[in-house]
Amino acid sequence: MSEFKIPEIMFEFDQYLGFLAVMGIATIGFWLMIFLLTFVVPYWLGGSIIELIKEKREAKKANQA
Repeated sequence: MSEFKIPEIMFEFDQYLGFLAVMGIATIGFWLMIFLLTFVVPYWLGGSIIELIKEKREAKKANQA
């Protein structure tokens, strides 16, 4: 006959809370990087390029006048 063995507890409660905290922080960091790379960086680069083009146009107009 096989003997029934009670499974041991894998984590204590405070270790479980620590694990959840680490996973939460990692998840927040992951989604923050996704947000920055897909929205903030392209917006920043696009605005910088538009401002550069405007400055070059204004400089060209100032030189022609």
